[in-house]
Formats: sequence, structure tokens, C-alpha cells
Amino acid sequence: MFSIPIRVYWEDTDAGGVVYHARYVAFLERARSDALRAMGRGQQALQQSGLVFAVHSMRLDFLRPARLDDLLQVTAEVAQVRRASVVFSQRILRGEELLLAAEVKVASLRAADFRPCPIEAALHQELESLLAGPTA
Repeated sequence: MFSIPIRVYWEDTDAGGVVYHARYVAFLERARSDALRAMGRGQQALQQSGLVFAVHSMRLDFLRPARLDDLLQVTAEVAQVRRASVVFSQRILRGEELLLAAEVKVASLRAADFRPCPIEAALHQELESLLAGPTA
């Protein structure tokens, strides 16, 4: 499982100091992008190989609010790999407390015309090797 720390800043919150719901989507995006970058498959490398990933769908379960100055851990874990898509299981935690659980499906698209395309074999295998095992 890949994880990054994110500090909550004033720009992330509403007037009450609670993280605005749309900011969680940005936090999740950072974790997925950094996970791919850690694999040597950052956005520029993907585009150079003719591929981009675009969010197809998201399911977000908001469980607890994050607040100004909180230090969060945002995770990204490969849950499913298909021919032309990847599903990530993601979480946002404050310490051990689960604040948000998400499932994000990204589609594989040709960079040239943004049409669906299969994930190249080497990347597909690499993603499959990262599949999350059963949780206890």
C-alpha cells in the first residue's frame, strides 16, 4: 500500500475550519499520482508512452471530518486491474482514525485522442503485482 502525508491548510477548509468535501478528491488524486510516480510511471512518463489515466468513477464514504492543521495519511492501493482500467482502494486517515474510504476507477486512454485503449502489457503486469490481498 502506498501512502503520503498531507497537512490540512486554511485553503482546504470552509469558514469553520473543516475540510471542504471537494478537497478530499484532490488529496486522493495526489496519492494515486505519487503512487504511479513511485513506480516510475508518473504522468509525463505515461504520456510519453502514449497513455493517460482518467477518472471514470468514484465512490466516497465520508466518515469523519478532517480539520485545519490535521496531518493526514492518504493511501492508494490497487484493488483491481482490467484490460483498460484500474480500480484503486483509497483511505484518508488521521492517525489510526479512518476519515474517508474511497474506490476510484481510472480508465486507460490513448494520449493522442483520449479514446479507451488497453493498458500496455508491462504496466498491466506491474499493476497486477500490486493487487491488494484479502483484508482481515
